[in-house]
Amino acid sequence: MQFHHHGYVKGDPRILPAAGIGLDRPAELPAEMDVLIVGTGPAGVLLGAQLSMYPEVHTRIIERREGRLELGQADGLQARSIETFQAFGFAERLLQEAYRITEMQFWRPDPADRSRIYRAEATLDSAGVEGSTLSEFPHVICNQARVQDYFCEYMANSPSRMSPDFGWELLGLEVEDGETHPVKATLRRTAGPDAGTERVVRAKYAVGCDGARSVVRKSIGGQLLGDSRNHAWGVMDVLVDTDFPDIRTKCAIQSEAGSILLIPREGNALCRIYVDMGDISPEDHGKVRETPLERIVEIAQSIFHPYRLEVRDVAWWSIYEVGQRLTDTFDDVKPEERGTVEPRVFIAGDACHTHSAKAGQGMNVSMQDTFNLGWKLGSVLTGRSPESLLDTYSVERQVVAQKLIDFDREWSTLMGAKVLDPEHPELGGVDPKEVTAHYLKSEVQASGFGTHYEPSMITESGEHQHLASGYPIGKRFWSAPVVRVCDAVPMELGHHMRADGRWRLYAFAGREAPGQGGAIEAWAQWVRTSPESPYVRTRREGDDAGSVFDVKVVWQQDHDAIEPHDVDDVFRPRFGPFQLRDDELVYAADPKDDIFERRGVSRDGCVVVVRPDMFVATVLPLDRPELLAEFFDGVLLPADPQHDPAVEIEPRPGALQQARAKVSAEA
Repeated sequence: MQFHHHGYVKGDPRILPAAGIGLDRPAELPAEMDVLIVGTGPAGVLLGAQLSMYPEVHTRIIERREGRLELGQADGLQARSIETFQAFGFAERLLQEAYRITEMQFWRPDPADRSRIYRAEATLDSAGVEGSTLSEFPHVICNQARVQDYFCEYMANSPSRMSPDFGWELLGLEVEDGETHPVKATLRRTAGPDAGTERVVRAKYAVGCDGARSVVRKSIGGQLLGDSRNHAWGVMDVLVDTDFPDIRTKCAIQSEAGSILLIPREGNALCRIYVDMGDISPEDHGKVRETPLERIVEIAQSIFHPYRLEVRDVAWWSIYEVGQRLTDTFDDVKPEERGTVEPRVFIAGDACHTHSAKAGQGMNVSMQDTFNLGWKLGSVLTGRSPESLLDTYSVERQVVAQKLIDFDREWSTLMGAKVLDPEHPELGGVDPKEVTAHYLKSEVQASGFGTHYEPSMITESGEHQHLASGYPIGKRFWSAPVVRVCDAVPMELGHHMRADGRWRLYAFAGREAPGQGGAIEAWAQWVRTSPESPYVRTRREGDDAGSVFDVKVVWQQDHDAIEPHDVDDVFRPRFGPFQLRDDELVYAADPKDDIFERRGVSRDGCVVVVRPDMFVATVLPLDRPELLAEFFDGVLLPADPQHDPAVEIEPRPGALQQARAKVSAEA
């Protein structure tokens, strides 16, 4: 964490100085704003947190409840989500309170007595273990409400000083072309002395994160298309007294009486139990939802036989029907108008894809929807990128959602199927071993790492993929150990990445050491000085050198063989009012775990370009820097052509005195 560079920080460094809209943020919901977010679920609060780092963008997030969520329904957090939380700065804190999944036990009917269940086999959860093929972060369980709390805290501490506007319900919206704020939203007050009053607000863009019954989706004519599986499950968060030995281990239980998915909850006492309620008639029309809690408990007790299950307290429970549905678009642009009409309204999360809860995907995929969208909105609204960038949201995320639906359909079908009796195969059913096999086969998809974006304006094809085979283009950037040169601290390279809307350029040096020339030094000088360089072209007057690009270098030599003065200034830029050097961008390979070996990076070096949402955009050779310019020509707009940012910025006249005065005034 970097702080003090704007002067001594006396308090919590996570509370950033107010700027932009945060200097005088209206307490009441204004008549006009840049972005209106509807809903404070996981998708909504992540989007709010991302946009809160753009203080020049006025974002508001409304919620019909009168206060924070107290009891969340989602709980599973895949490793990809924890990687994302790391970028927002609260992964470590959340992990301290979360329940960590290390293995999954599979229970089946006992061959000797099929009325009883027995522990058949176990699988390790490969996320977060040494030598993991997925991530250095684990798979955990934590209350959705706490996740939302962390994002709201992040918003409040941001330069925008953002916080949700509770007690507002969206009644409908429409887009009126030709207006500076074309999205017209009609709202109704749901709390306070003015409850029931209506008003109209306008925005440049609106995002519906308002759930499966989304008003935003309906307002733009979107439809959830799909079907119901005519199968019901009960779910309850309970405190239990039991002699079941794996009550604190994630379990898939298949018995003659039905199936259960058991998920221990955080806090070492609570557990979530998904109870198979069986098939329901197509004419049921939701009557199954009237099933009393006592009946769910009875079914659970029969499935746990011969073990005892006594429910002492119920924190929350519900009944839902399994179904998989997906919208035909994630924004308000018709397919035939794509590329000619700018999207103004977007939907995310349950507003555009619904499915069962047993695969632990809902909250995770929803947050990735808005992590994809947030930086794109921020970049367009700040004039950094063309409006065409917004078209990539629906194109990219609809493919991901379809894969989610396909995966959930397979998994929920297997979990809800009748168990095959080997002695009576004519009765039909699913071999329980198929459940285990599918779980293992689908681990990459389930953990959030199956996303692979196709080539587009922000994701290239794989012409130079061979230069970094461990960083597949279109997939998330996977961290690896390195040593920071300035202080010899071993760390994960990707953990320095922040959700600040910047692009990352990871320059992997060739065999030459610093000061010995070679492609890395020529590349660095071109990036820093060439008029064609996107680093130069996008830099606005008064901006710090790294305001658009976070440029890092990784050398092959040991850290103690690298002298800072031999490293090009693009990797040690000046920043802040004192124009200090940023020395935390220079790394060396860890001799105990060489990143070049682990990630298949060429010893001749290369550049890995990473999007603000942590996905690899392209891999390029060091000796062809013009390819970097070609890639960003269509992605980032040039700054003021009258300004020449290639000249090294020295402390501006009076800047030192101004900064000192600011510190003295605060003291």
